[in-house]
Amino acid sequence: MCRIGSIKSKVPVHPSKALHLMLPQQEGHDNSGFAMVMQDLYGIFSTYKDKPLLSMACTQKGNQMVEEYMDSHNFVQLAEWIPVPNKEPGLDIQAMPYYVFRNYDYPEHYNELSQKEKEDMLLNTRLALRELLEKSGEGFVYSFWPDVLTLKEIGDPRDIATYFHLWEDNGCLSAKNIVVQCRQNTNYDIVRYAAHPFFLQGYTLCANGENTFYTKNKEFQKSLHRGYIGFESDSQCFLYTLHYVLHELKWPINYYKHVITPLPFEEIEKREDKEVLTAIRQSLAHLEINGPNTIIATLPDNRMITCCDSKKLRPVVIGQDENTVAIASEVCGLNEIMPDRDMTKDIYPNEREVIVIDNELEVQRWKQ
Repeated sequence: MCRIGSIKSKVPVHPSKALHLMLPQQEGHDNSGFAMVMQDLYGIFSTYKDKPLLSMACTQKGNQMVEEYMDSHNFVQLAEWIPVPNKEPGLDIQAMPYYVFRNYDYPEHYNELSQKEKEDMLLNTRLALRELLEKSGEGFVYSFWPDVLTLKEIGDPRDIATYFHLWEDNGCLSAKNIVVQCRQNTNYDIVRYAAHPFFLQGYTLCANGENTFYTKNKEFQKSLHRGYIGFESDSQCFLYTLHYVLHELKWPINYYKHVITPLPFEEIEKREDKEVLTAIRQSLAHLEINGPNTIIATLPDNRMITCCDSKKLRPVVIGQDENTVAIASEVCGLNEIMPDRDMTKDIYPNEREVIVIDNELEVQRWKQ
């Protein structure tokens, strides 16, 4: 079972706050891993917000391979943070030798590229690095994108946090958006790539639940985009559909819900936009999802969203105080980090809406 959570704040917050959000929900997850994606970074990365940040876990040889690749492709290293781990005995963590978070300047021809070409270049680079390390078994590349940091690890979340000094807010790591999960992908083989959250070209997503249309989604998505790879988890399909609807088709965000959980035909017939909704059902039927699930996602413009399956078979709640909006599977997580909030204003999304949190922390409810 999964539990998921996220924090969106007007002021930068430390990962320890996300850990405190998740740990009260521990009966709903199995303590097999910890993963987070941080967007809109501050701390040591605040100077390089417009430069791509590489997040990877690797061996020494893997690090050398990546350095050689980036140098040969004219990327210039600007800054680097390599965590010094706490290796106290007895920690439950399957640690890699190195964790590297490295900012690069773009190759000289970067300024000549369109925004789409820049995005494609960053994606192509990440895919090439992943393939390079995957073939040799020397490491994992999670993201290569401006203002985004990704960490994934196998083990007990408390021990992982101890290993990376994530309980200590020393000003090094902070962000205004954090999406987190405390579980490895134990439905399948345990692979670091399978741990939520997932990231692609500015889109971050994690899910609580399962997708029984996984095979149908996967086979269709493979033909849609070169970035739709891996499929180590059925929940990756949620991310790829989000990316496809918003980034590739450039549709408004409310249509994402119509793609993944379309209305019944008899309801569509009663709506003024029935031609559009019917066309979506007919053309993108293979992107429909099924099964109990809830998702949390962050968009490239740093808005955050959440929505449920068409029967609301997985829980989610949203709470807010003056500076922060948090989303969690269980209200106990919100109580831990926001004990003084007005609980009467908590939102429990229903099965027919998408919740959108903008950068002013306005919470919008978009009905399907």
